[in-house]
Amino acid sequence: MSESSAPGSGGRILVVDDDPTVAEVVTGYLERAGFAVEHAADGVDALRRAGDRWPDLVVLDLMLPGLDGLEVCRRLRATGPLPVIMLTARGDEEDRITGLEVGADDYVTKPFSPRELVLRVESVLRRSRAAAPAAPTGVLRAGDLTVDPATRRATRGGDELALTLREFDLLTYFMERPGTAHSRGELMRQVWGWDFGDLSTVTVHVRRLRAKIEDDPAMPALIQTVWGVGYRFEPALGKDTTA
Repeated sequence: MSESSAPGSGGRILVVDDDPTVAEVVTGYLERAGFAVEHAADGVDALRRAGDRWPDLVVLDLMLPGLDGLEVCRRLRATGPLPVIMLTARGDEEDRITGLEVGADDYVTKPFSPRELVLRVESVLRRSRAAAPAAPTGVLRAGDLTVDPATRRATRGGDELALTLREFDLLTYFMERPGTAHSRGELMRQVWGWDFGDLSTVTVHVRRLRAKIEDDPAMPALIQTVWGVGYRFEPALGKDTTA
């Protein structure tokens, strides 16, 4: 592991990949961008290193010997909040979607541009740091759903929701703008901070969010699909969205 005297984002990155060439390239680009980087060649070693010293973000290969990337991601996310960017050589969309569904914040498909990966890392870390409690803001409410952006807590019917970083940001963005239709491109720019990327990322996160906040995710009432446009958040009739 190398330490930078002046990390660009003050971040520690754990790179998990069994391909030494990929790991070397990724590590080199991240270090030149000012990050402190540690490398693990398999899932078991990754969990051990994360347990010894919790990183700020994990770049995680999907295909690992023994414990695969999906299981590593599940175990890391079960331990605590941690941004994860998944690397995959697979072209099948279902594999990428599965990675997002187990808690990855983003994915990059091999072969990839190392410079693009650095931009993704910086974007995810910016969002993660923005998650820290800031100046008090209004609590958002819709029916039995409550979101407090200042404390990063969301509840439904009084029970706390287990939302990923992106899910929380997406829900907050929706609830701050009730009744407004948003395209997936807009959501990617405003919530993810990207001007590029696969828009299916937004689709997957909306689906995951619906599963956590809707009475019937198959017939969503809160996050409605606007055909040909994107999505619109509709709070419960007669309920305000601000406290």
